Amino acid sequence: MKIGAQFYTLREKATNLDDFAESLKRVADIGYTEVQISGVCHYEGEWLKEQLDKNGLKCVLTHWSVDDIRDNPIDVVNTHKIFDCKNIGIGCMPGGLDIGEDHLVSFIENFTKPAKILHENGAKLFYHNHDMEFRKCADGEMIIEKIIKAFPKEILSITMDTYWVEYAGESACTWLDRLSGRVECIHLKDMKTVDGERRMAPVGYGELDFEKIIAHAESAGTSSLLVEQDHTYGDDPFECLAKSYKYLKSLGLN
Repeated sequence: MKIGAQFYTLREKATNLDDFAESLKRVADIGYTEVQISGVCHYEGEWLKEQLDKNGLKCVLTHWSVDDIRDNPIDVVNTHKIFDCKNIGIGCMPGGLDIGEDHLVSFIENFTKPAKILHENGAKLFYHNHDMEFRKCADGEMIIEKIIKAFPKEILSITMDTYWVEYAGESACTWLDRLSGRVECIHLKDMKTVDGERRMAPVGYGELDFEKIIAHAESAGTSSLLVEQDHTYGDDPFECLAKSYKYLKSLGLN
């Protein structure tokens, strides 16, 4: 398994191409060799390939426009081929974070065909969870359970987010086991309680047992451990990524 940096952590440091380029360099200088590109400024595929090659980085996953994936899946695949990325992600279900059964039905109807098209063209759709996917529907089944039932493993993977699984009151280890074979890329995000408020923290600086989580991830077939911290609460996001990297290196990862 490889350690990667999720660029959503650095979205405020990548609002233009110059800053984005500098951020890629700084991430490589920390020691990361893989990245997920998400939440950054607009870029062309050729530009990203040049910057990745320049810094010895590989993009293993993106978060992409859901409209483009739904309406122009072939174009999306072809853009990703420019910078050698096969994994195309959705950051959340269309409709926002407060999703319900209606959103789920619409998602399945609108994205089953694009997911198949991506697969047929050598790519794969990835779905990133928050806590809402662990809500139960009227029949008692969770939204996440309905998603994995509707989409076969070969056309949809889950970018499982450790923080949001635990935030929902579930176990990251249990869900890694349940999602085995479709969690090639996951988000490592720690949780720390401050004055009764659950906050995100650098990996290894919170309350989650990452030695156990990583062992389950390996058994589940995970290849990329992508460090993410949506909020750093005034701390430098580069320093937070460096702390996470140093901790994960101490566990024998690279």
